[in-house]
Amino acid sequence: MNAQVPEASPPTVAELEEQERRLVFRRFTHEDAWALGSLLVELARERQAPVAIDIHRGGQQLFHAALPGSTPDNDAWIARKRRVVERYGSASYLVGSRFRAKGTTFEDSSRLDPDRYAAHGGSFPVTVAGAGVIGSVTVSGLPQVDDHRMVVEALERFLGE
Repeated sequence: MNAQVPEASPPTVAELEEQERRLVFRRFTHEDAWALGSLLVELARERQAPVAIDIHRGGQQLFHAALPGSTPDNDAWIARKRRVVERYGSASYLVGSRFRAKGTTFEDSSRLDPDRYAAHGGSFPVTVAGAGVIGSVTVSGLPQVDDHRMVVEALERFLGE
């Protein structure tokens, strides 16, 4: 059961870009990854959301949790969405939205293997001021816009927005 209140429409490209501009860390340590991941677990438990959660910095996984109802498929989705963030430096949902805004799809136009890349909502860049994108935080298990919104909500709380 997902207790999130659905919004009338998905966020626009401009709204997604604004989220990325404001959700920036001053630093991002192992302890930050643990605290952010724990916050996401707390949000997911409150909502009984059957999700898997992943936080990467560089090539290292700093946090992973699989909540009841999640499956190994969620880990595969996490990897595919995370690769989009790593390649484009933007949220996986924003990348997919940019393709849709051009009247196409990521799958049809990116020329990337859909078994390795998924521009679906749920992976958001970990951006550090002065350093740029250094990692990602990813949720998988809900409809893509809800995966994205859960990550954004956690980032907003963590960063005190």
